[in-house]
Amino acid sequence: MKFLVKTQRGMESVTANYIREALPDAEVWASPMGYSGLVIVETDDRSAEEKILEIPEVERAIKVLFEVPAELEAILSVAEDVAKLIRENETFAVKTKRRGKHDFSSLDVNAQLGAKIKELTNADVNLSWPDKVVQVEIIGDKAYISLLPGEEYRKFTPDKINARKLFRKVTLVQMPYWGDYKACRSFGEKIGRAAQAFEVRELIIAPKEKMDAFELMEFIKGVRVGQESRYQIQREAYPWKVEKVPVSVWDLYQVVRDKRRNKRLLIITDPKGPSLAEVKDKLARDMYYAKEVVIFVGSREGIPRGLFRFADYVVDLAPYMTFATEHGIPAALVSMWEIYEEYSRTREGEE
Repeated sequence: MKFLVKTQRGMESVTANYIREALPDAEVWASPMGYSGLVIVETDDRSAEEKILEIPEVERAIKVLFEVPAELEAILSVAEDVAKLIRENETFAVKTKRRGKHDFSSLDVNAQLGAKIKELTNADVNLSWPDKVVQVEIIGDKAYISLLPGEEYRKFTPDKINARKLFRKVTLVQMPYWGDYKACRSFGEKIGRAAQAFEVRELIIAPKEKMDAFELMEFIKGVRVGQESRYQIQREAYPWKVEKVPVSVWDLYQVVRDKRRNKRLLIITDPKGPSLAEVKDKLARDMYYAKEVVIFVGSREGIPRGLFRFADYVVDLAPYMTFATEHGIPAALVSMWEIYEEYSRTREGEE
């Protein structure tokens, strides 16, 4: 039997050596035809898959069912044999990874092989969450065909609640970092990256008093750089359109006046408040129904105590601990999401 083993790029030789130790009689080929992240294993050991998966460097061990020339007609010729392994009441998808130059594309394989299997089985195609995946791995002049169960680890599944339900109505009010120009720039980058990572409704940079214009300028430059770096990654990683988070500057006290006047939910993160566990049920409910959730995050100094009277909640995220400035946004948003998600699931269950 033959296995196509996938690993992190650069780990092929290390992984191959561990496989040779586990399967002394196996033929092991690291980086076939120079393609990284791959190891081909051929062995007669019936427990080979179990032994291979005991190696931490191995990410996946795909058992090859059919090996044919990397030609479209040859790949389609195994459709009948593959169809025997898929029941009519199951859903399936064909996924192809092509390495090398060929006179057909991965989409050609997906479409034509998928159509033929559907015709033979009458099973439905489900590209998002199939019961079974017909995996076609093409390496140079060879095509390896496997049948896999639906993926165990997936980013987007129906049972997960989209975190954007909360974050798209969150406005972050961040006090700027001040002091050394380089430090201002560095902290600005981290804060800009964090705000963009969560795709919040808005980031408001809010000084509490007069401050050095050039220190603020460096901080804002950093925010822009950090935001842009994260935005470019999101554009490549997400299958949907990503927007840049709006960034504005506003006096801290005026933010409180305006948001309070317009009946927005105001949350201040500060060690002087009760722990999140003490208020989570009521806070989660209020966030669920709020039109806008405004979260205030300090920098070097906490949010002025006088503003606590105007907040709906003052919350201590981690008692007896003080977060570094760059950790304020991620700590606050992840904590808020945890209690929001729990409440959302309860609401959905009731409905």
